[in-house]
Amino acid sequence: MDLLEEYRRANFVFESGDPLGASRMLEPIVEAEPRNAAVRLLLARAYFNSAQLGNAEAQLRELIERDPSDHYAHHVLGRTLERAGRFSEALPHLRLAAAMKQHADYETALQRVEAWVGKNGGRTSYGDE
Repeated sequence: MDLLEEYRRANFVFESGDPLGASRMLEPIVEAEPRNAAVRLLLARAYFNSAQLGNAEAQLRELIERDPSDHYAHHVLGRTLERAGRFSEALPHLRLAAAMKQHADYETALQRVEAWVGKNGGRTSYGDE
């Protein structure tokens, strides 16, 4: 298997709007090249876009463990946790990403989660009593 060609095909499939198909194509590439951050990040994004949030979280945590200064991985992990309704866990990652890099998407996500937590009387995840 030509891993680079498979990665390019998976990227095309992802960009064409089929994140589930892309994730299936990327899984064996990550298995073959576990230290390749670009492939792992695309797999995490494919998982996120296909609502496989637990899988996305695992890939993003692996990326952050290897490179804690990866602002984009922190942002996507924060968004993944937000989407899962785990707002208290999302906030530190969103704050860190916004502090590391000025980006409108980072700031918007951070403000959204901070507002949600503030409006819900300190509840920090969906379903807290």
